[in-house]
Amino acid sequence: MATEESRPTRHDEIEAILERKGGVEEARDDADKYTVVGAAERKTYANWLTPIEEHFVCHRNDIPDAEGGKWTVSLTGYLEDASSVTEIREEFPTVAVAHTMECAGNGRGQHRPETGSVQWGYEAAGTAVWSGTPVSSLLRGELEDVPDDAWLTAVGGDPSDGEDVFARSIPLSKAVDDCILAYEMNGEPLPREHGFPIRLIVPGWYGVNSVKWLEELRVMDEMVTDESLDRPGDHAYWQQEAYRIHPEDVEPERNATVETVDTWEQLEGGDPAYPYTFDQTVMSVIGEPDGESAVTVPEDGTVEITGVAWAGDDDVASVEVSTDGGDSWAEAELFGPDYAGAWRLFRYDWAATPGEYVLASRATDDRGKRQPMRISNPDAWRDAIADDEFPWNEGGYAANAVLPNALEVEIQTP
Repeated sequence: MATEESRPTRHDEIEAILERKGGVEEARDDADKYTVVGAAERKTYANWLTPIEEHFVCHRNDIPDAEGGKWTVSLTGYLEDASSVTEIREEFPTVAVAHTMECAGNGRGQHRPETGSVQWGYEAAGTAVWSGTPVSSLLRGELEDVPDDAWLTAVGGDPSDGEDVFARSIPLSKAVDDCILAYEMNGEPLPREHGFPIRLIVPGWYGVNSVKWLEELRVMDEMVTDESLDRPGDHAYWQQEAYRIHPEDVEPERNATVETVDTWEQLEGGDPAYPYTFDQTVMSVIGEPDGESAVTVPEDGTVEITGVAWAGDDDVASVEVSTDGGDSWAEAELFGPDYAGAWRLFRYDWAATPGEYVLASRATDDRGKRQPMRISNPDAWRDAIADDEFPWNEGGYAANAVLPNALEVEIQTP
């Protein structure tokens, strides 16, 4: 856990990241606890692949001083084994997975009143191609006696002073379906701030589940709770208390398991009472125009509006664009690469005339779930997405409202 003593190191790390990554800027962290940088320009979201230089970074503990060749990943719980990163790279298959990584706190800064710590707008999301070993390959032949409803708990090796060990549990079925142990990002060695030498990648799920600096995979009967990891510290904090959707001044109950890992379905079903952030909710962002300068209408009178949309484990079915702040909508065209767990590009040819406009986008997934327009008033807690509102919550998690991401654009004649 970050301490007064570790903060200078953390701020030094932010400065070092900013020097290496020219397309990001430091995010505002009211709690002064996280290493956080996000995309510096809206134009990042007009492209399918996010360069490493523009990809957001977020972590709480200090980056471990890791040597790739000596780092090992232990298999525990139902299993008992260990492999070095070198063995994982050389003795198992390598695959590439496109994944839209989104911080569960993306959009937190749009809550009113403000809540939580890092005041993200839309800039805590990016799509990269991650290369590594499928979890299924590493565990092949080891799961004969493991129940079908088992969980896989990933433990990070980031220093924590014995407190708040960073551990996240996901269903084993998800882990062996499409998850990988990544050691490359966009064809380059995994950067330190992105989890070098190895991290878990959980396609379509919020970034907190893609544990960095992975040192242990534990196959368990249930999610991590209390003292289930046989080591000092609170093992369950990041699973059972943080990254839960709940009203102010509530301590969520700790659960051994859940019926669904779909965040939207948890909100609608009310079980558990306070949802966990696993699967991403449907979301979209306009990348161009970016609102930074006036747009001159070209000779053909058409201004192209371009952006990205994603829906976690689901597919994006459609995207609509509004040029009047949400009063009316027109369907955009989806185009470009189409991979499970990664965002889609969209574009809309706008017959623009001089004036000032408010541009917005909203996406709908293949189950008919559509982005709500706004974030609700916190005075009346709601445990579902209803009345076109996403529930204000104390942690500021999973927000996907339309209007907070709208932008003002000026159109001028040549």
